[in-house]
Order: sequence, then C-alpha cells, then structure tokens
Amino acid sequence: MSRRLPFHYSWIVLIVTFFTLIVAAGVRSMPGILILPLEKEFGWDRSAISFAVSVNLLLYGLVGPFAAGLMNRFGLKKIMIVGLTLLISGILLTTIMRTNWQLVVLWGIMVGFGSGMAALVLGATVVNRWFVTHRGLLMGILTASTATGQIIFLPLLASLTEKEGWRNAVYMVAIVLGILLPTVLILMKDSPKQLDLLPFGAKEGDVIPSPPGGNPFIEAISALREGMRSKNFWLLAGSFFICGASTNGLVGTHMVPACSDHGIPEVRAAGLLALMGLCDLVGTVGSGWLSDRVNNKILLFAYYGLRGISLLLLPQAFDPESDRLSLFAVFYGLDWIATVPPTVALTAKTFGREKVGMMFGWVVAFHQIGSATAAYGAGILRTTQGHYDNAFMLAGALCVVTAVSIFAISTKSEVKIPENAELAT
Repeated sequence: MSRRLPFHYSWIVLIVTFFTLIVAAGVRSMPGILILPLEKEFGWDRSAISFAVSVNLLLYGLVGPFAAGLMNRFGLKKIMIVGLTLLISGILLTTIMRTNWQLVVLWGIMVGFGSGMAALVLGATVVNRWFVTHRGLLMGILTASTATGQIIFLPLLASLTEKEGWRNAVYMVAIVLGILLPTVLILMKDSPKQLDLLPFGAKEGDVIPSPPGGNPFIEAISALREGMRSKNFWLLAGSFFICGASTNGLVGTHMVPACSDHGIPEVRAAGLLALMGLCDLVGTVGSGWLSDRVNNKILLFAYYGLRGISLLLLPQAFDPESDRLSLFAVFYGLDWIATVPPTVALTAKTFGREKVGMMFGWVVAFHQIGSATAAYGAGILRTTQGHYDNAFMLAGALCVVTAVSIFAISTKSEVKIPENAELAT
C-alpha cells in the first residue's frame, strides 16, 4: 500500500500525530473553563478543584517516560488508542460525577494518564523514528500543536459552556476524540519497518537503531538511572524545570489574576493569553527550523535569556493605559515553548534517537514538576505579599541563570551504536 503512494507514508503518520496532539491539548485546556461552572454547581472551593488539576499536571509529566517505554514495547498505535480511550472515558464520566474525589479520579488520574500518553514524548518518538531529515522543524510543528489546540478549543468551549452548559462542552470534545480514535486505528503505523520502508531521508547503508523492546517500566527506570549519571541530563532537565515554572506554572496560571490585581478586565487578560498562543505557533515552528541549522545551545541561551529579561520587566508593564502588556504577550508568546525543538535535539544527540522518547519524557517530567511548583509557589507569594511582582522577578532571574548554564552542556555524543542496530538497505 505505502509503495503506491505518491509520497512517503511518514507524512501521514506525522499528520495523524499532529491532530492527536491538537485534540489532547484541547482536553488539557478545559480545566480553566470548568473551574467556575463546577464551583457554581457543586459548591466546591477553588483549592479542591485545583488539586485535581494539579494531579493531572503531574501525571501528564510523569507518565511520559513510561509511555515512551510502552510505545517501544507495544507500538505507537496501541498506546495512542489506550490514551485516547482514557481521555474519552475520563471526560465523559465527569458529566455524572457528584463528589470532589470523583473529579480527582476522573480528571486528575484518568485524564492525566491519557494526556501523558498523547504528549510531547509521542511527537519526539514519531519524529525520531520516522524521519532522518528536518527533525527540528517537524518537532517544532508538533510542539506548536499544543498552542493550536488551545487556540481552536478554548474560544469554542468557553462559548459553548456559557450558552449550553459545561456538560455540552464536554460532549463536544468527546465527539472529536471519538472521530480521532478510528482515524488513529486505521492510519497510524508503528515504524517504517512495518511497511518495509526506510525513515524519510535515510539512505542505504545508514545505521537505523531499533527501539528497545523489553519491560517498559524497567526500561523507564533504567533510562532515569542512565540520565542521572549524565551531566547533560541534569542540565537539560533543570532547564526544562525552569521552562515549566516560567510558562505554564507562572504566566499560564497567574497572568489573568495578576492583570485583575491591576484593574485589567479578565476578558482582556484572556485575550493576552490567546495572543501568546498565536505568537507561539510562529515562534515554535521557527525554532524548529532554526534548530536544524543553528547551534542548539546558542538557541537555548537566547530563549531563556530573553524570557528572563521580559519577566524581570513585566511588573512595570501592568498599566491599563499602555500597550506594554500587548508587547509582552507578543514577545513572550514567540518564546513560550520555543525551547522544545533544541532540547529534543540535544537529548537525541546525548542519548541516541532510539532512546529520545524515553529520555525526553523524563526531561518533560521535570518541566511539569516545575509547572506545579511555580503554580503553587506564586500563589503563596501573592497571598503573603499581596502582589505577584517578586514571583515574576524570581522567575526572570532563574531564566537568566539557566541561559548561562546552557553552555555547560556537552555537544559530544554519549551514544554508542547499539547491538540491535540495522543497516538501511
């Protein structure tokens, strides 16, 4: 079948993955819309609802390396099907929940596990398994799908929730997931070898590493142990901890209430986040293109350094009568997750393409831990000090320190040709 196509089948796999990540991002964007309706209907306080969201965020990150191991052992398609099934089941069952512990189980655990199986580790695995060329650009495109999902789903879900109720918004997402599920089942393939193909861009005689196929849980823990012995791993994981803290954890969670503290309406504040997401599409795809052509350490130095400077200046931008916040949204949006493509490239350089999904999964886990830490920590600072200024300043300073630390990453490959490697023929 694949040999009769006028193009390489890898592009079909990429498209299916792209739409899977878009829909998964849409699911992850829903808590921001559901908090107020759940408060109103069930009388739960915001901290109780936020706990379920925190569980979701942590599992989304921690599941990643184990999901990568499961993909190596059982194949991409099966794990994607399991993840999508968990997402559908979890969000549909929330429509009949009655207690807060059910929200924790359904949204925190089930949706957390499902979203972790349809996350950036999936994109990293697909790109490094199906492509030899254009990896940076393609990883940038898949990473940008997160912003695309939020831009597409957030306005629709917010409008539907306001007009028809939150349950109808949930049903709409479930329908989209239900359409995606058979698409993955029919079109998704585990590897080029399954279709008797070479990865896109590979030539005869190239070494094609085969993914490990042992116990996925043992492999995930072994990967963590291997990473802990590598200076590069700690530098990459530490930088991604700060990345998560300064984006999802701080700006993504607290930007709207910070604007409200300065008399800026919530609608305008939400519009700033949407503008960031739109700019993120351009920035992340552009970062992917650059990561194929420019030293990845220089890119990360620029991204973290510029992000740090913007956060250090942010407290002076909260003026309802000026355009400083709009300028911040554009500048910050371009840099939002532009760090992903060069980080994936350095991870692959250090540990090898056959391990990149699992090793990057652990790096993403640190990202989510940073997100959770900043979300909680910034809330404490706001409660005790009455403002977010020090939270933004601290995050900015940490980004600047991270930018400098990037140059300590070694560009010397730690990869050895594995025994199960094959020669492309």
